[in-house]
Amino acid sequence: MVKQRIVVGLSGGVDSAVTAYLLKQQGHEVVGIFMKNWEDDDDSEYCSSNVDFVDAAAVADVLGIEIEHVNFASEYKERVFAEFLREYQAGRTPNPDVLCNAEIKFKAFLDHAMRLGASMIATGHYARVRFNPQTRRHELLKGLDASKDQSYFLHRLTQAQLSKALFPLGALHKTEVRRIAQEIALPNAKKKDSTGICFIGERPFREFLNRYIAREPGPIKDDRGRTIGEHVGLSFYTLGQRQGLGIGGLKAKGAQRGGGVHAPWFVARKDMRANTLWVVQGHEHPWLQSHALQAQDASWIAGAPAEPGAMAAKTRYRQADAACTLSEPTEETFALEFAQAQWAVTPGQSAVLYDGEVCLGGGVIASAHAAQ
Repeated sequence: MVKQRIVVGLSGGVDSAVTAYLLKQQGHEVVGIFMKNWEDDDDSEYCSSNVDFVDAAAVADVLGIEIEHVNFASEYKERVFAEFLREYQAGRTPNPDVLCNAEIKFKAFLDHAMRLGASMIATGHYARVRFNPQTRRHELLKGLDASKDQSYFLHRLTQAQLSKALFPLGALHKTEVRRIAQEIALPNAKKKDSTGICFIGERPFREFLNRYIAREPGPIKDDRGRTIGEHVGLSFYTLGQRQGLGIGGLKAKGAQRGGGVHAPWFVARKDMRANTLWVVQGHEHPWLQSHALQAQDASWIAGAPAEPGAMAAKTRYRQADAACTLSEPTEETFALEFAQAQWAVTPGQSAVLYDGEVCLGGGVIASAHAAQ
């Protein structure tokens, strides 16, 4: 193997730490970079960047590699967070991790690494990259640990970005990564995985969003058109949401479609013009089922739209692949029709396409059509 200078994004977590260790074991020259991308409330209890940097520096010390602290806060705010807020204000539910990977980790970070003389960058994502000699293209593959696969979040990467990316954990299971971390006595071996907004951390989400988006209260209506409560602003709700509706104590008179008298309430529709939140009772209510969707802002890993036909798709992370038919694929848009209705297909989220273990790309869900 040719020894390369590889820059690893060290987050302070166990995945990126083991990534750096594995590459160093292979004989590469490894340099760590810690990305700071959020500054608005850096002294709050929820922003863990200072703690994370201490953890990342401790890992670098144990591994015997350099680490550099780089601030991408302005890029993050301009390229990711501004779009994140625009989407919420339009009533959609964006996925900031998808945009963050495309704009920060594999653009701003990649550019910085190349300036440092790196030949490749590496992250702790559970995914794989393969060069296909027949098509002369790089392919993005699912991670072998199905419960941790993160190809969904990487579907906007281009051929140029994939050609410079390494994902050493893609062939490992999380349990093996934890075992390696403990075996080599990494200081963060038992650190729990983060689950918050990309780079912003874990915090009460509605309280956080309220700093940037004004509350505009309006009626909550059920599927019979009856007003049964008041919402705080449509931006603060997402389709399929069950918690935090403020109507948990209400019981409908008589059983409704999709659920009985005591069935829980779910957000089913958002009418931005009328500022009305529509809710239904029962997980299987028809309003929560969609058999087709339209996507926009498409991104194709091969550099050109996928061929129409049968494939699989995810309309949200941690969802099993669903059989579907791709139609009308263009550079910017595509349509999907599902063999079985999908639950709470949400505008703003990503619809990501797969041919077996190969991720083909995806797009932002623009609209979904209820099952008939």
